[in-house]
Amino acid sequence: MSEQQAPIHIGYLSEVRGDGMDARIADEHASELPIIKVGNEEILAGHIGSYVVIRQANIGVLALVFKIWEKDRYDGNGVRKSDRFISLIPVGEIQDDGLFVRGVRHYPTPGAKVYAVGLDEINAIFSKYRSYQFFIGQLSAHKDYHLSLDPRALFGRHFAILGQSGSGKSWTVTSLIQNTIRAMPRTHLIMLDLHGEYCWKDENGVVQSAFAENQINYIDAMEMEMPYWMMTYAELVDLFIDRDDKGATIQMSYMREILQQLKRKEAKRIGLPTVSIDTPIYFSLAEMYMQFKAANEERKDFGKSQGALFGMFDEFLIRMQSRFNDVRYDFLLKPKRRNNSESMAELLGEFVGLGHKKANITVVDLSSVPTDVRPAVSAQVGRLAYEFNYWNPHRREFPITLICEEAHAYIPREKGGQFDGTKRMMERIAKEGRKYGVSIGVVSQRPTELSETMLAQCSSFICLRTTNPDDQAYIRGLVPEAEGDLTDILTSLGRGEALVVGEAAPLPTRVQIYRPNPEPKSNDVDYFTGWREGKADLDVADIVNLWRTQTRK
Repeated sequence: MSEQQAPIHIGYLSEVRGDGMDARIADEHASELPIIKVGNEEILAGHIGSYVVIRQANIGVLALVFKIWEKDRYDGNGVRKSDRFISLIPVGEIQDDGLFVRGVRHYPTPGAKVYAVGLDEINAIFSKYRSYQFFIGQLSAHKDYHLSLDPRALFGRHFAILGQSGSGKSWTVTSLIQNTIRAMPRTHLIMLDLHGEYCWKDENGVVQSAFAENQINYIDAMEMEMPYWMMTYAELVDLFIDRDDKGATIQMSYMREILQQLKRKEAKRIGLPTVSIDTPIYFSLAEMYMQFKAANEERKDFGKSQGALFGMFDEFLIRMQSRFNDVRYDFLLKPKRRNNSESMAELLGEFVGLGHKKANITVVDLSSVPTDVRPAVSAQVGRLAYEFNYWNPHRREFPITLICEEAHAYIPREKGGQFDGTKRMMERIAKEGRKYGVSIGVVSQRPTELSETMLAQCSSFICLRTTNPDDQAYIRGLVPEAEGDLTDILTSLGRGEALVVGEAAPLPTRVQIYRPNPEPKSNDVDYFTGWREGKADLDVADIVNLWRTQTRK
């Protein structure tokens, strides 16, 4: 820690409100270049994003500067002068013993002195959190100071990383995970990677990654079998039944009856005493199809009369057959290795990093999965993590966090959509998962399109640059009212710079996230280089073949 320095007085409090304060900068610091030296660092007095302390008698209030303006006035000789003001958001109190307490109970009055905050005060604020050694970046206002978060609050109570495209979300996610594993070597994460940014195959088919080789378990969802028989009844309904079809209710009821029959038969084979509609045991999809087909074509009295369900399943059979014939769904509907109940343990072990390769993070690459089935697959991955720890007797020693990239794509705000069942499953994890050691980190560029229930369960937010007015207003509503004005700085954040609010940080903090090493695979296309030095010709026939075979390179 630097040698104790006398506090630098920079202004006087001029107005106090329930949600904020205003202060007038002292004349000597209202110049064109108001540089002050705090410790070994030179900063501008009262600049946006910096901290100040308001002291009066035994009151010490820590506040964050979020606005600066000037007001003209005329002295007795008619000469125009300017007074400089700053708007402050109070975030907590510094007690007599130097400890920081979040929240303000004792407000100062106008006239109280405002002091610049140095490293001594910052150490007092963040001392409790520094013991975790979970550093994520540098304070934007004090580059020499590194911010440590409370991992118990961040991962134990859900978190969200929000920011528009190009703001550095992938950078932030990668850096956060790299530093999480560095601080906690027995981290257990499962990531849903929609765009192949965190793990990808190069031109030679070798898997490259944004994480160390010994830390990661890469799963290509198209190559790895995620068998249909592990899906819940609600997920199977989402996959095979159109809820808008007039016969949907009958189709769902008959599917329930057939599934019960098939699962009871399998339960008897493996010696399972009881079975429910959602018990994850094997059943034959072809057999279920044939029973629907038989009921749909049933005739009685030597063909003279139709069965009770004759013609009721035409839409269902067409939809199921189209799914079954679509090669994109082979990984889900045509398992070759996991076609028996005994293969479930191997699948779960691979998901949670306890398979043939022990790993801290399992990246499930969904980039090749059909868009319309991603929500179902994502919900299945989440449910597997939830069910694994729900039944895990050592769940408290083996917590799991599910990282949901582009979460708005499969946990949407709209209700009654096509994948309403999968959305409910993910929301259930958000509401109940942390009791069983399963938390969620949602990553999204459109918080207004993300499930309200999901965001309501998050206690910490890492907010990157956001310029959309609707998204800004939504983020403002997520943070405490007294800190709502902080969201005004979201438009001015640089790439990889974030505003951290919530329980994981001692106070709202503007931080420059560490640059990840190695970096994720950026999805930004370099048009300049591509159009100057790019390919002059392409093999169009090969592209057509890749399209037809649903193969991505």
